[in-house]
Amino acid sequence: MVAEIGDITRFPNARKLASWAGLTPTVRGSDLKVRHGHISKQGSAWLRWVMNQAAQTAKRSPEFAATYSSIAKRRGRKIATIAVSRKLLTRAWHLLSEMQAADASAPPRQP
Repeated sequence: MVAEIGDITRFPNARKLASWAGLTPTVRGSDLKVRHGHISKQGSAWLRWVMNQAAQTAKRSPEFAATYSSIAKRRGRKIATIAVSRKLLTRAWHLLSEMQAADASAPPRQP
């Protein structure tokens, strides 16, 4: 996942990373009519695949099970799985950006 994303500082927030990965819905709008479509599938297919595989396991954990089941009742199982994968990617962005900030604030090592 880190190899696909590269430098995390390219993305100012988690929403931009999710959009780059293609895990956000497409939106088509004109005047008062707005249509929300399928995920955009722009960006890295490998990252989407990895996040989807991780979501298959994460949706059974207590931390994500409530979110998954509530979305699955309303929208369906596939959409709920994609929602969990986006949540995982958002958490990954937070972890990676915190690690980047910690590395930047640490003093350089002396040889």
